[in-house]
Amino acid sequence: MRTHIDIDLNSRTVTRHQVEGESLAHAGRYLIAKTLLERDVAGLDPFSPAAPLIFSAGPFAGTNFSNANRLSVGCKSPLTGGIKEANSGGTFAYAMGQLEISGITFNGACDDWQLIYISKDGDITFSDAKDYLGLGNFDCARKLHEVYGDKISIALCGPVGEYLGLLAGIAFSDTDNRPSRLAARGGVGAVMGSKKIKAVVIDKHRMPPMHDRKGYMSAVKEYGRKLDESAAVQALKTTGTAMVADLTNFMGALPVNNFSSGQLTASGEGPLKMGGDYIRELNQSRGGEISHACMPGCLIKCSNVYADDTGRELVSPLEYETIGLLGTNCGLTEPDDVAKLNETANDLGVDSIELGATIGVLMEAGQAEFGDVAFMEACLEDLMKGTERGRFIAGGTARVGEALNVARVPVIKKQAISAYDPRVVEVTGISMMVTAQGADHTTGNAPSFKCDDKTVEQLAAESLKMQINSAVADSLGICVFGRSVTDVNLQLIADAINNAFDIGADPDFVRQLGIKALKLEAEFNRQAGFTEEDDELPSFFMDEALPPTGKKARLTSAEVNRHMSSLLSAQPAE
Repeated sequence: MRTHIDIDLNSRTVTRHQVEGESLAHAGRYLIAKTLLERDVAGLDPFSPAAPLIFSAGPFAGTNFSNANRLSVGCKSPLTGGIKEANSGGTFAYAMGQLEISGITFNGACDDWQLIYISKDGDITFSDAKDYLGLGNFDCARKLHEVYGDKISIALCGPVGEYLGLLAGIAFSDTDNRPSRLAARGGVGAVMGSKKIKAVVIDKHRMPPMHDRKGYMSAVKEYGRKLDESAAVQALKTTGTAMVADLTNFMGALPVNNFSSGQLTASGEGPLKMGGDYIRELNQSRGGEISHACMPGCLIKCSNVYADDTGRELVSPLEYETIGLLGTNCGLTEPDDVAKLNETANDLGVDSIELGATIGVLMEAGQAEFGDVAFMEACLEDLMKGTERGRFIAGGTARVGEALNVARVPVIKKQAISAYDPRVVEVTGISMMVTAQGADHTTGNAPSFKCDDKTVEQLAAESLKMQINSAVADSLGICVFGRSVTDVNLQLIADAINNAFDIGADPDFVRQLGIKALKLEAEFNRQAGFTEEDDELPSFFMDEALPPTGKKARLTSAEVNRHMSSLLSAQPAE
């Protein structure tokens, strides 16, 4: 049994209700979509006090089940106008689980900026946050740790979220208390800002009780053993997510100069400095950490602590999506440059994908040459200060592109495309097209899937499989990087849920969780006014051949949705 907490920000009152039975596993993306639909949020302004902000932890939160302490943050997205679930690693869900809290819903809005503290004794208190306003996330976290100590986790609305910038995510503490794990996408930080919540501080405590602790720990060990046997997991542990840059560059699918090219370094031209192999060796030679866990208990350890040439920490983590969008997409070729920008982006609490795509569009509009680091630094300074230009940039890629009349604007549903060109990585392209979440690779990513000899129907089938698996993971608080194990071991996941809570879950229960989440999200967006036209790729993907492969997109929303609808209706019901 766990507790869901509803906080009325207007009256500063707290209501608790017990979560039991199957609802203990109906968490994350599923819970968010179900709640937002039940509360008729689709027709509301995302910044309306009536539109809630939801934090949801999965059933394994608070334990050492590897890569199963992710936190889901949900709301109506002010960036896309549709549903949004943005999830994050770090320690916040871990702390919630240790206090036996399954979720927190923030209702209404504070009349002035507040800090909310959740103690291990269950007390929830409000205090004036004026002393923390305007601070970067790192200074803000330092001040909070001085007051509350180290055995806490923090959720922060950064300076861009304070003025409702749509680039804003919510920053959470990592395992070393850096506020550098972001629920980044969709403007969730702006929603936190609209509610005038500067920070939520929560105590860490102890491992929560389990129905069958011995059986649960056996499942934890078995899952860890399977992770150790997975080649994909071992590659992530060795090279981190930056290794994806080596793959996409080789395939010709790496975003370069605002998606105008798919390759930064051709074969025979020397090492790809923005790739995982080069970054690992460079970082190791400097004394950085090449493998780092973003959340307690994780055995994959795909993050890093990237050091400069003096051995000083530059950023943690430096990962693929940032390398692709804030790096190569803006014409950068040196990892140190993107690492410095990444650290500033973390301090601001902004989505590095949306930020990089937005700056790429500014460069496309002629405001700077690709590769102009000083221009990028000036953009970040404006974001920090909240100048008129900074607030314009904070509107995100779609709005900036439209205002500047730029032809090549890489967005779907007004959210920037992730670092996989859909002309080449077609399965991920389909996932980004049809998901209710806006262009988001995490809803169904398959960068290594061989697409050339496949029909659109076959690509759609692979995308749907990935989307279901991703929705399962996001609904249970499990990182998708464990999917080489989780996707084919649903019985193990079901057994672990039963060991924790004795709810009678089976593999079909687990799989149906993902299918139901997808259907609920699609219904939310339908009610919010989205149509098939909103699933279309930007026309430049169809019109422009991508060097060096010369490929153009062949994916249209009508054909993709026709296959997707047929495939989804064929899924077995409960």
